[in-house]
Amino acid sequence: MSLRPAIRTAVCAALFLLAAAPAAPASADPFETVTVDPTGSIAPDGTVTLSGTYRCLGNGSPVFVSSSVAQSSPSVRHGIGGTRAVCDGIEHRWQNTGKTSSDSLEPGAANVEATLMELNAQGGLPLPRFHAAQREDITLTEG
Repeated sequence: MSLRPAIRTAVCAALFLLAAAPAAPASADPFETVTVDPTGSIAPDGTVTLSGTYRCLGNGSPVFVSSSVAQSSPSVRHGIGGTRAVCDGIEHRWQNTGKTSSDSLEPGAANVEATLMELNAQGGLPLPRFHAAQREDITLTEG
């Protein structure tokens, strides 16, 4: 069996994924922003609450504020909920709450990433379009 068809298929798949990849947040409109509050909370049961602000312009497609937190290992991030955004050019507050699948988070220093992302249906397949992203060092407090 020849490896050429398999290699050709793999190369085509990689090129397709690169072509379909979303634009980096740096290319977003500078008017569109997302911020992270300097403190978040972690409840005794492990539920984490993060918050901040956002501002965006929309075209009718759904837009969400997603957030993740890392603590002891920067390469291990835990997704913390998602909030539907109202993209009307006005600054709004967001708050996401979620419980991680492990007990690896505790009160103290943490790093949060918040992303303002649109699900834009192009050709029937919803693809992500990033409006803004922000990473901030915060403090998780008991609460």
